Amino acid sequence: MNNYTTIGITLGVIAALFAVLWFTGNLAKLRNYILETREELRKCTWPSWAELKGSTVVVVISTVLLGGFTVGVDVVVAYLVKALTQIKL
Repeated sequence: MNNYTTIGITLGVIAALFAVLWFTGNLAKLRNYILETREELRKCTWPSWAELKGSTVVVVISTVLLGGFTVGVDVVVAYLVKALTQIKL
């Protein structure tokens, strides 16, 4: 197939999808959803650039500390399991 055929098929599928959404009334619902979402987003208070950077630093530090704690506990538990399995009764 050449490029024009591919473009034609793609546009046909998009047009068919649009027609189905239009006749079932879902296009109006989608439009209302988008409008209501935009309105709600206008009501939000967004953090400043400094607040965003500060929060990002807190998240990165917390992630590193939690990861280090998890690795430390894993090493200790692995050592204890190895030591307990070495004991002969």
